[in-house]
Amino acid sequence: MRQSKLFTKTKKEVPTDEVSKNAELLIRGGFIHKEMAGVYSYLPLGLRVFKKIENIIREEMDAIGGQEITMTALQNPELWKKTDRWNDQKVDIWFKTKLKNDTELGLGFTHEEPLTSIMKNYINSYRDLPCSVYQFQTKFRNEIRAKSGIMRTREFVMKDLYSFCKDETEHNKFYEKAKEAYKNIFQRAGIGHLTYLTYAGGGSFSKFSHEFQTVTSTGEDTIYINEENNIAINKEVFTDELKKELGLGDNFKETKAVEVGNIFTLGTRFSDALDLTYQTEKGDKKPVFMGSYGIGPARLMGTVVEALADDKGIIWPESIAPFKVHLLSLGEDENVKKQANLVYDTLVKKNIEVLFDDRDEISPGEKFADADLLGMPFRVVVSARSMKEKGVEVKKRNEEKGKVISLDELLNLLKAIS
Repeated sequence: MRQSKLFTKTKKEVPTDEVSKNAELLIRGGFIHKEMAGVYSYLPLGLRVFKKIENIIREEMDAIGGQEITMTALQNPELWKKTDRWNDQKVDIWFKTKLKNDTELGLGFTHEEPLTSIMKNYINSYRDLPCSVYQFQTKFRNEIRAKSGIMRTREFVMKDLYSFCKDETEHNKFYEKAKEAYKNIFQRAGIGHLTYLTYAGGGSFSKFSHEFQTVTSTGEDTIYINEENNIAINKEVFTDELKKELGLGDNFKETKAVEVGNIFTLGTRFSDALDLTYQTEKGDKKPVFMGSYGIGPARLMGTVVEALADDKGIIWPESIAPFKVHLLSLGEDENVKKQANLVYDTLVKKNIEVLFDDRDEISPGEKFADADLLGMPFRVVVSARSMKEKGVEVKKRNEEKGKVISLDELLNLLKAIS
């Protein structure tokens, strides 16, 4: 893509109504647009990142047998009344609306109830189990505090997967697969080294749940990391009793972190309420044993920015960067422009994703600053100096200095890391 054709523009000023690093940098870089508090639109660069994260998640869910669907955002109150979650005293984040005939509806904030109801049409026998179903779907939550950029919003896409098993033993096998799938997601997204499986409160469903927490100084949560076992405990459940139950000593490090995913054992909470049962081999009727597994692509995107950015801007991991290469043409020399266009055409033909800063009347300093802000993994510069040395200057975003190499060497470098 030619940057001169990109309708979005970078901004030097910091948004005055944002306090989070991810919102500041993503808005300045033209990745997102703020509609109102807790509601953001995704612009071309931001959508490319979002879709890459979504595809990583999809691949890992497919790998453990998940089947993708899309469910409705509009919700029937009758289902939620059966589980007592239409109650505003118990669930205070509902967005509710009415049809013209005054029939009340909800905008879904999660989907255990409606999916359990759907599965009643398809689960009848033990032969139908286990199975798992997931979706990427817009959720609506009436958050009191929407101040963490795209990490805590009132409208957002969630990947929610639900598992349906015959019993707890079968569920636990799938649950362990889900743990590994989530670890793979964060590793592939570039923050695996900062993300810990974390024990947390289980709410009304189970004794405890598991969160995946990414270490960052701007995190909302406090966790205690046991580095010997590479796991952590959320401060809300950090007790001597739990440490003893998990077989852990006292070697913990306190740190701030951001929750980037969670998985829950639901048991028969929803299958009992909505009468989702199956017939055993012996002909008995039993409730289906369920689990829930959530992750928000946008929340993960924001967390990557929070955890990896430096004082110059964003640093995207290669796997989710909008483009692998940011190509800069410096100066007004026509030979430089011609060579830069040649490099661009060559990269495109080799199917290498490249953003080409071909803008005229933009100083080299402004182009360098924009490249740092936008955070592509590789910056490639064509200038009078690089042409004199018969090559292009290449620098990784997280490196201090670049080096001049030939175009063939550049292609080999990018091919080797693709």
